[in-house]
Formats: sequence, structure tokens, C-alpha cells
Amino acid sequence: MLVNLQGRKCVVVGAGNVAADKIAGLLGLGAELVVVSPRAVQRIRNQVRTGALIWRRRAFREQDVEGAFLVIAATSSSRINEAVFQASKIRGILCNAADDPDHCDFFYPAIVRRGQLQIAISTGGSSPALASRLRRELEQQFGSEWGAWVDHLGELRRELLAKKMSPATRKRRLLQIASPNAFRAFLRRQDRPVSR
Repeated sequence: MLVNLQGRKCVVVGAGNVAADKIAGLLGLGAELVVVSPRAVQRIRNQVRTGALIWRRRAFREQDVEGAFLVIAATSSSRINEAVFQASKIRGILCNAADDPDHCDFFYPAIVRRGQLQIAISTGGSSPALASRLRRELEQQFGSEWGAWVDHLGELRRELLAKKMSPATRKRRLLQIASPNAFRAFLRRQDRPVSR
């Protein structure tokens, strides 16, 4: 499941390097971020200075998760991470405890992004190293042209949806425009020099 976090409150408990990586991803998705930790690495301090997030410079309290859409527990203490998970669970809030699959409602996939195309790889928390390796391999396989291709398909899809046709015909046409042959034709058109 890919979730739209734009404008949604997310809470990260912990402010070390692991938390900083999680925070960077959440900010990239437009989340409104609150970080709870007595100390923070420089990268997070810089984000506080720019107003990218709110830092509650103190120990975690159960009430910190109130109103959050999701919570990340990223401290070096399994006791605190479990307390964050339990506080979230009681309130029906999704929680991920870094490197602790038993205290996760969701897992962070390794993601290959090419514009609107996102390919997510997950091992369900069993081997983040394998997911990371597969992400690197897929990054080689799927170049930047895939982002342009997806944008092109979006335009064609909008045009098809605006036309009157049977659902079966529409489905057939949508499959045709996303076919390997259509992709190769798209690439040939992209390589063609622009005539003046």
C-alpha cells in the first residue's frame, strides 16, 4: 500500500541517524512532522532551523502520538520503542518500530522512483539488506525514461477516459498503450531529433 501523507501529522520518536533517514522520507512525501527526543543529530537540527519539522526536545510521553496519522519509533532503546508502539496501538495509530518487526504495523519498503512510477520492495522486515540490494539492481534496470513513459501514459489514459466506449474496449486500449511495443515506439520517438 502506498499512502498519501501530504499534510498528515506523523510523529517520529528518536532523532539519531536512523530517525533522520525516516524523517527525510516522510518530509519528501509532504508529511507534517513532529520529532520527540532529548537530543538530535545535526541533520535534524538543521531541519528544525528551516521550519521543516517541530522538535519536542524531551523524553517521549504517551500523549505525543495523539492525533498522528502514523508513528515511527526510532530510538536505540527497545523499551522506549515498545512504549511508543503500545501508545500508538491503544489509539489505533499505525506504528513502525525501526529494526523490530514484532512492533510494526507496516514496513518501509525499498523504493525505486522514476517520476510517478514507484517500485516497492519489501521482505516484511526479514531482510532490509536484501530489499536494498534488489532496489539497487532495479534502479539499473529502470532508467529515467520510465518516468517520462508513465507521464505519457497518464495523458493517453485521460484522453481515453474522456471518450465514449464500452468498458471492454477501454480496457483493451489501455492495455495496448501500456504494452512493450508501445514503450519501444515511445522510446524511438524520444530519440528522434527535433526538426526546426
